[in-house]
Amino acid sequence: MSALKLLNDRRSVPSRQLGDPGPDPAELQALLQAAARAPDHGKLVPWRFLLIRGEARRRLGELLARTALANNPDAPPAAIEKDRERFNFAPLIVTVIAHIDEANSKVPAQEQLLSAGCVAYNLLLGAQQLGYGAQWLTGWAAYDPTILAALGVGAGERVVGFIHIGTAREPAPERLRPDAAALVREWQG
Repeated sequence: MSALKLLNDRRSVPSRQLGDPGPDPAELQALLQAAARAPDHGKLVPWRFLLIRGEARRRLGELLARTALANNPDAPPAAIEKDRERFNFAPLIVTVIAHIDEANSKVPAQEQLLSAGCVAYNLLLGAQQLGYGAQWLTGWAAYDPTILAALGVGAGERVVGFIHIGTAREPAPERLRPDAAALVREWQG
């Protein structure tokens, strides 16, 4: 598959439509290695991976449900159940965590964060190339102090995304895409 075809065929597969199997150990290692090829001004490697799989997915879902209920005791039971099940579909969730050095005078924080974003996007493309479906999600869990502490996200770090990876149970939906020509302007000086 050509690189442009891969980009043009890219689809997010809703996490609820992902199931087993997920990448085997060799595929996972290759996927993470490819994702790490993201642009990285200053060679800072301002990101890391946290894998969530197996029984840990259920435990994280239970933590989400407890935390959501503590944050909003009047939450509808269906919303709490959705949080409980949020990580139980895809067999693998790769959490991309950016660790930003705000004091770096050479590489602005924004560039470090964008590098981590490229890592997350590389995971989506790599998963697709390997024949898997994937979806990049954040949601409230990516910002909640209780969840971040449980995941070991430290000071100066943030969750860029939870990349859900697995086998698509049905074809990925297409959506209307923007016309790139309508987005282009040429600067004339």
